[in-house]
Amino acid sequence: MIRVLVVTTVHTPLDARIHHRQIRALRDADHVVTYAAPWRATGTPMSACLDGVRPVDLPRSVGRRRWRAIRAARRLLRVAAGAHDLVLVHDPELLLALPPRRHRVPVVWDVHEDTPASLIDRPWVPRPVRPLATWFAARLEGWAEQRCHLTLAEESYVDRFSRPHPVVPNHPWLPDEEPPPPGSERVVYVGRIARSRGALEVLELARRLRHDPLRVELIGEADRDVRQQVAAAHERGELHWHGFVPNERALELIEGAAAGLSLIHPQPNHAGSLQTKVLEYLSRRVPVVTTDLPVTGLFVRRHAVGLVVPVGDDDAVEAAVRHLATAHDERRAIAERGYALVRDELNWNRSGARFVAYLEELAGLVTPGEPR
Repeated sequence: MIRVLVVTTVHTPLDARIHHRQIRALRDADHVVTYAAPWRATGTPMSACLDGVRPVDLPRSVGRRRWRAIRAARRLLRVAAGAHDLVLVHDPELLLALPPRRHRVPVVWDVHEDTPASLIDRPWVPRPVRPLATWFAARLEGWAEQRCHLTLAEESYVDRFSRPHPVVPNHPWLPDEEPPPPGSERVVYVGRIARSRGALEVLELARRLRHDPLRVELIGEADRDVRQQVAAAHERGELHWHGFVPNERALELIEGAAAGLSLIHPQPNHAGSLQTKVLEYLSRRVPVVTTDLPVTGLFVRRHAVGLVVPVGDDDAVEAAVRHLATAHDERRAIAERGYALVRDELNWNRSGARFVAYLEELAGLVTPGEPR
């Protein structure tokens, strides 16, 4: 048994990668987990934390308001880190909160994204200072590599670092029961609702389908600059917006859809990544409609698990969705291929076990190569 302190001030406490995948995998392996996250600041009740996991509240880092959360995390780490065998942090700014190396247990930074590239997609970073912020983020990553252990969410992140680090992909858990075949009445989107992630294209699709039996459903938080438009479309009945829903429930909601949307724009932080939502749709037997990004577009074509459309092409999105809703045999065949791919290879049941084994090794519970 190892004792793990998991810390985030940026992510919602019920973040799919942190709470639903990594913490659940650690708990299921009978390890003791303390989870420090912005519970109150996000309006998330601590009772929503997984059974057996101890929640601790922290302020939230939002936009440019981050120092209060960093200071609170620093105080927590100074007091609590020594009572654990390992610390797992999920935000790059938490690297600034770590106690001196000689006074701390092993620390793992879980790299969720291409941090320097992601700043281009952050409206709270003023455009004139983005080059400086990007430079600083790259320097911070290099500093972290010398002082922490790293895990990477994507293969494409490997080249940013000078040493090899384990890749822990965002594969979905397999559902406890086989999901139903795709239906023909709904098209769904799950994830952050943002302009760079195709929010305007989804809104236009909903407008075009407003008199159709085929309806659009959105599951996730909306960025401030599109929130009012999404809410208005919901009020007009053009779409149904569920708001934020914990990952496990969100995946249940997408079951039976004709298509799952991934209309992401070509940002540097997305170009080399296979979008997590694509695998989540496939894990629930839902075909994908995706924009033609280098990795995701190639993946969908190669495995024939959906349709690929040009970025920003509203006509192509509408045509793809309507085709999947009406071509019943093709839709089911696509869904079966996608589900089989996740079931047999790309699932967290397998990837999570490797993640847990790596943390056990770092904490000294097992030696490299030793079976658990």
